[in-house]
Amino acid sequence: MVERFLVLSALFGASLCSQPSALPPIAAPLRNLPWGQLNFLHTTDIHGWLGGHLQEHAYGADWGDYVSFAKHLHDKADAEGSDLLLVDTGDRIEGNGLYDASDPKGEYTFDIVKEQNIDLICSGNHELYKKNSSEGEYKQTVPNFSGNYLASNLDIYSPETGELVPLAPRYKKFKTKNQGIRILAFGFIFDFKDNANNTVVRTVEDTVKAEWFQDAIRDRDIDLVVVFGHVAIRSKEFSLIYKTIRSVQWDTPIQFFGGHTHIRDYKVYDGKSVALESGRYMETIGFMSISGLSSGGSKIRYPVSQTAGLSFSRRYIDNNLFSLHHHSGKDSDSFPTEHGRNVSRRIHAARKSLKLDMRHGCAPHGLWVNRVPYRHNLSIFTWLENHVLPDQLRQSSATENSEKAIVIMNTGAVRFDIFQGPFTKDTTYLVSPFTSGLRFVRNVPFEAAKQVMKLLNHEGPILDSIMGQNLVLAPPEQVAGRTDFDAPAEKHWLSASVLGPQIHLGDGQSLTPGYTTKDDAGDDGDDTLHAPISFYNVPNCIQAAVGFNMSHGNLSEVIMLDAEEPESVSLVYIDFIESWVLLALQYLGQKYNDSDTAPYMEGSTLTTIITDWVKENWNVRGESCP
Repeated sequence: MVERFLVLSALFGASLCSQPSALPPIAAPLRNLPWGQLNFLHTTDIHGWLGGHLQEHAYGADWGDYVSFAKHLHDKADAEGSDLLLVDTGDRIEGNGLYDASDPKGEYTFDIVKEQNIDLICSGNHELYKKNSSEGEYKQTVPNFSGNYLASNLDIYSPETGELVPLAPRYKKFKTKNQGIRILAFGFIFDFKDNANNTVVRTVEDTVKAEWFQDAIRDRDIDLVVVFGHVAIRSKEFSLIYKTIRSVQWDTPIQFFGGHTHIRDYKVYDGKSVALESGRYMETIGFMSISGLSSGGSKIRYPVSQTAGLSFSRRYIDNNLFSLHHHSGKDSDSFPTEHGRNVSRRIHAARKSLKLDMRHGCAPHGLWVNRVPYRHNLSIFTWLENHVLPDQLRQSSATENSEKAIVIMNTGAVRFDIFQGPFTKDTTYLVSPFTSGLRFVRNVPFEAAKQVMKLLNHEGPILDSIMGQNLVLAPPEQVAGRTDFDAPAEKHWLSASVLGPQIHLGDGQSLTPGYTTKDDAGDDGDDTLHAPISFYNVPNCIQAAVGFNMSHGNLSEVIMLDAEEPESVSLVYIDFIESWVLLALQYLGQKYNDSDTAPYMEGSTLTTIITDWVKENWNVRGESCP
């Protein structure tokens, strides 16, 4: 049963946020944290958003606020004799100017992240795409969290010796501070195959058969197994780990923490095993509690009913000061710790040094990834397809001689919405942070070229190949259900905003749109009551015509708007999808391979293409956006 909702004064909105340009939070109905014997704070898929969401009221708190929040909850645990652990499950990089705009990338973020005392931390796939980012993990993040960083199925070729070594220890066993709960912990990544060649991801299937793993899980002197990782909680990998551990630890509680799919989700494996996934982009701080655990003979006992048995509870915290103040029992004066303030100052100084607030233009309205249907005039993909790609590629040297082209991009290359107002240097990285360039195949018969996108979106062999490699072409939030081996996932991972209609409560309050999560434990997991936001699927890929006019019918069929079809075109694509584009062409009878491809608009990326278009079309004179 939902507990009594607590609402603080709307005057709270006047309190200051840690980043000067962040919007103030809005008062909202809140659910309390279900505090227990052992408690966890969980972050995942931060993607560099350490400064918070500066254009969204719901997520304006920054990493410094999280440092203060964790300190207050640690104090609560110490005062009550319970325990608190912090977990992060990877993808801390790529997706925000604070990481992506520096040279070298991550120049500031490594030192900012380490200011939080994280007890269990691992790698995500984004840390592994590039040699320099995986070496950054090995040389900086692993030492920064020495003893807490685990890599159960991830190796790296040492930059010093060239020897293949574990990125970090495979597992650890430790006792909690106050209760003395004996924990055995493992840190995994899913069966990722697109990592740089200086790292090796061992499959979960091979890892759970390894002698060290089999020996570790047979330890009987433990009270809890914690499996955390950059793995979807409804994936075959976590399912296999659960079954393997449960086969030898039939009665030991197992707590999973996942990531990668950017959603809020909670899964019940059995009466003594559950899993939590805590969203994306520092929108969410996941909270998990367990009560009724044994504590290894500790003399300190947490005051839980001996008849209550083992219990698990979860909460998804909106990362804003309104929520953080309430859950810590603090106000605007007592909440910030000196440590937290210093971290916030460091973030502000880094943003200023990187000139992230430098304005390229003013967005006249919002453009959305999933809030409106594809081809709606407010879809970010409609904007890219109809304006940005054809306009910018038409100006390229490769098409200056009236050469016609089709350009294909995967929708997962776009990571976030555009909000009405300033389009800044930071915005360019929020929308598309990746360094992938463009490549092309010249003189592809139009009859074949126009069918490539349809194959990438709808038909079996190509899509099967993509899914077989555990890669995502569409936004991660959308494809989460594809790895669910138990039941179809519902579309409850909704991007939140104060935009849109409000739902009015009987006492004069109203609900702002935001996360309305439904998971295995019901619909009361979100700490903040919200009105729901619509979520629409988008295709894996979109395409634009350059130098001629075409449109699309149902199922991506091409409709020509010019009098004649071109005989051949240059087929242009983001290089991330090259292997599938070539596979599609081969499936269509066109025998192209790597040697037939070449760079297109060399030095350009989707990020720079979008930025150039904004400067040319949305640039305004004056000191502020309307």
